[in-house]
Amino acid sequence: MIKNAIVWFKTDLRIEDNETLVKAIAQSEKVIPVYCFDESHFETTVYGFKKTGSFRAQFLLESLEDLDAKLRTLGSGLKVVMGKPEIEIPKLVHEYKAQKVFAKREVAFEERQTEKKVQDELFKLRCELEKVSTSTLYRAEDLPFSIKDIPDVFTNFRKKTEKDSEIRKAFEAPTKMNSPEISPLELPTLETLGLDKAIIDSRAVLQFKGGETEAKHRLQHYFYDTKCLSTYKETRNGMVGADYSSKFSPWLALGCISPRYIYAEIKKYEKQFGANDSTYWLVFELLWRDFFRFMFKKYQTKFFLYEGIKTEKVNSKSLNEKLLNQWINGETPSDFINANMLELQKTGFMSNRGRQNVASYFCNELNMDWRIGAAYFEQQLIDYDVCSNWGNWAYLAGVGNDPRGHRYFNIEKQAADYDKNKSFRKLWLK
Repeated sequence: MIKNAIVWFKTDLRIEDNETLVKAIAQSEKVIPVYCFDESHFETTVYGFKKTGSFRAQFLLESLEDLDAKLRTLGSGLKVVMGKPEIEIPKLVHEYKAQKVFAKREVAFEERQTEKKVQDELFKLRCELEKVSTSTLYRAEDLPFSIKDIPDVFTNFRKKTEKDSEIRKAFEAPTKMNSPEISPLELPTLETLGLDKAIIDSRAVLQFKGGETEAKHRLQHYFYDTKCLSTYKETRNGMVGADYSSKFSPWLALGCISPRYIYAEIKKYEKQFGANDSTYWLVFELLWRDFFRFMFKKYQTKFFLYEGIKTEKVNSKSLNEKLLNQWINGETPSDFINANMLELQKTGFMSNRGRQNVASYFCNELNMDWRIGAAYFEQQLIDYDVCSNWGNWAYLAGVGNDPRGHRYFNIEKQAADYDKNKSFRKLWLK
């Protein structure tokens, strides 16, 4: 048993099914939960966009408030610091004489670099960094292949994984924990973070609010109050309204809810109301999310390169400021693209169908460097997730995991198929 341990929360802002927290409590006399506002997350990228926009930052603040409230019911609380994690975390280790820091294991390049810097600094203080995988449905070590041998085609990955691997049981939320006294929560304002106030347009599919409590409310609504899960496969390509899809993505992205927790609830739901293609399809979507995470483990920086994980170059590297601005502001010749881009600009959200179309339009019609589009999404999306965002953009640009190469969408046909009576376009283009 160690005396003091720090739990460094990142994108795992929950107490239910949080192995990092469970391990820290089991191994230590006292636990200090910490969140560090990493200043690099609020910088402007090489593409000229903010790494974190107002919608996601607001969602993050709400999620931290909820996490702190949950930790206080256990006899603890959340200590918030700002700066570089490799400076701030070791400072806290020193202050609390902590012998171990528990944290979520990262897979994407920048996040892994930060993790490594923190680990190097902790090593000097003779403090261990224990990393735990908490963000996937399947654990990497339970897969039927090593990371380097994971199939690059999703269907092959899915079939073998479903057949030969088990999904582990979710961890129960702790009921109490010992912590030194933690002063009341102090969060920065959006202004301090260099951002404007975020007001989600009233036409939004949902007024998203951060936190584990809200994530569970959403699950309760989508599964049990409305039974929408039973028709998910038929409605998931919708574009208007709250319930055409689960909308769990913002909470999943910040780890306010875990894929395993959702999976366990799906199984519970199926026992009660019956299993069908729709209940399976939500698991299928969670598997796509896993797939991109494992691809990032396999290919590391390649998903941020212009040529992606392919060698032959197929896209244009050009940047046309005028066309870029028209795309961002919903002023292109396509009303379907415009409606989707306005929804993103004013709410931080866009349907899956919309995302595929605007990305295809960006790569194929505007013929610009796909990474600029991906970087704009990074700034704008309330549910931005590094692996899903860059993995999907690379896929649509024809330099990712698409076995068919270049994926081209006929925008007019898509608009006619998915917005037949123009209700989505009427909503956003009035």
